[in-house]
Amino acid sequence: MTARLVFLGVLASWRLATGQGAVQGGDWVATPLHATVGDTVWVERIVGAPVGWRVRADRLDASDRVEPIADPAVERTPGGWRIRYGLVAWAPGAQSVRLPPIWLLGPGGRADSLAGGTARFELASVLPDTAAVPKPALDPVRAPRRSTLPLLAALALAAAVLAAGVGWRRRGPRTVPGPTPVGAAADVPDARWLAAGEPRAVAARASARLRAAVARAAPAAHEALSIEQCLVVLGQARPSAPVAALRETLIGLTEAQFAAANDADAGVLAVRAAALTRQFTA
Repeated sequence: MTARLVFLGVLASWRLATGQGAVQGGDWVATPLHATVGDTVWVERIVGAPVGWRVRADRLDASDRVEPIADPAVERTPGGWRIRYGLVAWAPGAQSVRLPPIWLLGPGGRADSLAGGTARFELASVLPDTAAVPKPALDPVRAPRRSTLPLLAALALAAAVLAAGVGWRRRGPRTVPGPTPVGAAADVPDARWLAAGEPRAVAARASARLRAAVARAAPAAHEALSIEQCLVVLGQARPSAPVAALRETLIGLTEAQFAAANDADAGVLAVRAAALTRQFTA
């Protein structure tokens, strides 16, 4: 009995070292059988291991055609260890996936590995097969022909509106009628000014009229000169002028204008000034 146990132990160690006897199931099995592009395909395999040993599966790296949806699942079954991968593919047709190695972990730090092998499955396309019946080429799309008359009409209308606006902005000035001529008001008699208590106004008007008459008779004796200067210039221009009467009248009117004389003097001086004015305007 002891010899038989020793022989079985040596045989098991030799088979683990050479990688024989680890797989007790078949190759990878894919489900479902009729999968389409985008469906989840499960590939699984049963792996046998001695008592006290455990199985570990590596994660599958994604490729441009197939990628895993989760980490591999490893569970103990009566027939061994079931390893299951969930895959998804994005292209129709036959798919071949190279799976990573399977690790066997034993007591005492012993380990072994099995080749992952290749899982094969086929996916159907979710699009209808239209390649068998080719469709005729479509006619080239041509832009509809449009008339240029609306565009020309719009341009003409815009030009007319612009010309009208420019002409309206450059219109000539309006003709404004001149002011209505106002007739000269009739002179208020000196008697009314005196009766109203305005002897200064009477004296100022009489003096202004007399100086204006003298300036018209002798332009050099203008109103900007003083009374004495005006009389000197007038005597030189018109020796026959009544210089003495002018001096007395102008000085008297100036005194009456500045309230240096009474009201009666203003009226008398205004009468004298009117007589002298008529004399110079005659």
